Amino acid sequence: MTDQVRDQSGGARRYHSPRREEQAVATRRAVLDAARHLFVSKGYLATTVADVAREARVAVDTVYATVGRKPALLREVVETAISGTDQAVPAEQRDYVARARAATTLRDKIEAYVAGLVEIQPRLAPVYLALRDAATTDADSAALWSEISGRRAANMRRFSADLRATGELRADLSDDDVGDIVWSMNGPEYWTLLVVDRGWASERFAALLVETWTRLFAAPRPD
Repeated sequence: MTDQVRDQSGGARRYHSPRREEQAVATRRAVLDAARHLFVSKGYLATTVADVAREARVAVDTVYATVGRKPALLREVVETAISGTDQAVPAEQRDYVARARAATTLRDKIEAYVAGLVEIQPRLAPVYLALRDAATTDADSAALWSEISGRRAANMRRFSADLRATGELRADLSDDDVGDIVWSMNGPEYWTLLVVDRGWASERFAALLVETWTRLFAAPRPD
């Protein structure tokens, strides 16, 4: 954070305040943590900004100044759950995406992608499902749900193209086909069914995706 002060000549100059920056970051994190907890436990519609402020132990005006209105809170909670950081990170800048792109074989790309997926899902799945539920009756939530779903689908098309670049992908599957299959199985709903509801270990879930996608997508080896 910077503030303006007056120098001896009366002109304005700016100085850097690391302590205030740290406080601002901590406040934002507290607000988002509170919003996440309440959206998941109470539901988005039942949660008010005052609830979030109370949970975060800050003033309501601080919530507005730090993040924004309730729709902005929901967006930031979802985006930070995806990125695992205090800020949204575009897909192409995420570490596991870079590792998947750097891999040279179809199986190695799938393994790198799945490793990132199982790291994300424990924090993303509860928030994502809360967003899905809110989207049935709230226009802002429905718009965000549609945006995130469309973005996921587009990212899966790019992943499909990356798999095809290895030369190992089945010719009878289009990028859309592969993308739709990955999109359906990488969703928090599938994770929740097996890991949360059926008690699978995350390692077992990861192995299922790797084996299923590798066998389904890989072209037959020539005899």
